[in-house]
Amino acid sequence: MKAIVHDRYGSPDVLELRDVKKPVLEDDRVLVRVRAASVNALDWHTLRGQPYIARLSLGLRRPKSSAMGVDVAGRVEAVGKNVTQFHPGDDVFGVRDGAFAEYVCAKETRLVLKPANITFEQAAAVPVAAVTALQALRDKGHVRAGQKVLINGAGGGVGTFAVQIAKALGADVTAATSPGNVDLVRSIGADRVLDYTQEDFSKGREHYDLIIDIGGTHSLLACRRALTRAGTYVMVGGPSGRWIRPLPRALAAAVLSRFVRERLLFFIANVSKENLTVLKEFIEAREVTPVIDRTYPLSETPEAIRHLEDGHARGKVVIIV
Repeated sequence: MKAIVHDRYGSPDVLELRDVKKPVLEDDRVLVRVRAASVNALDWHTLRGQPYIARLSLGLRRPKSSAMGVDVAGRVEAVGKNVTQFHPGDDVFGVRDGAFAEYVCAKETRLVLKPANITFEQAAAVPVAAVTALQALRDKGHVRAGQKVLINGAGGGVGTFAVQIAKALGADVTAATSPGNVDLVRSIGADRVLDYTQEDFSKGREHYDLIIDIGGTHSLLACRRALTRAGTYVMVGGPSGRWIRPLPRALAAAVLSRFVRERLLFFIANVSKENLTVLKEFIEAREVTPVIDRTYPLSETPEAIRHLEDGHARGKVVIIV
């Protein structure tokens, strides 16, 4: 089968489309014929091996695994003898390392049935980005109906899901984004949209019960000024760096939280079947619709990752297999 692989760290230029062995079906696994996959910031961090501290798990000098991609959507081709939830012919989506390939073998706990009202491309856009948004809002932010929520960085993959999920949970949503994304973010349900080149949320009069900060464009103190006295700040990702960033910002949030009324949090999302099921229900109820910026064929995965890395993607970037 064809797959995108890399044997060394570097730019998207080190990626290769190769013939590799088709995964062997194990008793507790599901063999999926991949129809689409999507690109996440996780992929280019993995590709470059940055921040360098991540190489303690990825591999110090070269990657331990040559496979690339996590988000996947496709059709079940075969199931192991211990699998009970899926059957050949089922359309599914979820997560599995090595998603930039024609086939993957995944545990059934990492997959759910694809909603019938979206395409494979849309389904592939969901897992990592949408689960990150869901956990930031529900599990860390404890958002409640009627609360004022600010999504900073609302035009990207996580941001477009965060706007829609916050609305589905009953929040009043203000979204900060770049000028080119204002109409897009308004179209997916934001109550108010701030063009960050014209209006700085941290200097305004409005105070928010919850701020979801995607990318860490403002200092912690600036974000704290925009919170209500009992508000919560949740950092998703942060400024990139070669060595350990955004770890210092996460540690600073943890320390500062001990001395202020507001909650300042950083977290790493964990994609689970439970969360994928919640998102499936939102999608089936038409409360959440994946936003796709561009699609690329499998052979052009390097270009797809390069486009995401440039920071101009509107919604998700998807690979069609």
